[in-house]
Amino acid sequence: MAIPRQLPNAITIVRILCAPVFLFLLLADGGADGPLRWWAAALFIVAIATDGLDGYLARRYEIVTDLGKLLDPIADKVLTGVAFIGLSILGELPWWVTVVVLVREIGITVYRFVVVSDHVLAAAWMGKLKTVAQAVALSLALLPLWNVVGEWIWWVNGVVMAIAVVLTIASGIDYVISETRAARVRRAGK
Repeated sequence: MAIPRQLPNAITIVRILCAPVFLFLLLADGGADGPLRWWAAALFIVAIATDGLDGYLARRYEIVTDLGKLLDPIADKVLTGVAFIGLSILGELPWWVTVVVLVREIGITVYRFVVVSDHVLAAAWMGKLKTVAQAVALSLALLPLWNVVGEWIWWVNGVVMAIAVVLTIASGIDYVISETRAARVRRAGK
């Protein structure tokens, strides 16, 4: 079965376009835990979960592109970044957490654009693990599960969010170390 060559990139772009809709739904609810909050959470979960779909299709049908390698991590960062900001605006997540995450995410993204003419910086395993941890932590924070299962879920979310923040910092350090080593190898080869 043949699929359109640009389908994985189109899915990635749709994921990016979901971010402002998600933020609108989240903030329109104003922290009231009503239907808009549930819709916002559902949209976030679907958008972040399709991360695996675009990558799978690109690899499965051998249509991996440099544009896809560049846009896919950006889509993740836009979705998670908007979720962190939205939760901080609502007062449900400390701003320092959002700032730490955004500094790392924006720093790596800017670096990707700086080196794109030299090489494409694809997502590393620790970066992928960080994205999964952030997706789970944000999903738990967005879904008003405390109304369904009780307030103990706040503790679970706190632990999962802490793991996500630690992985965010560690993966940022890993990228810096990996790129520094690779730059040394490139310079030695010239």
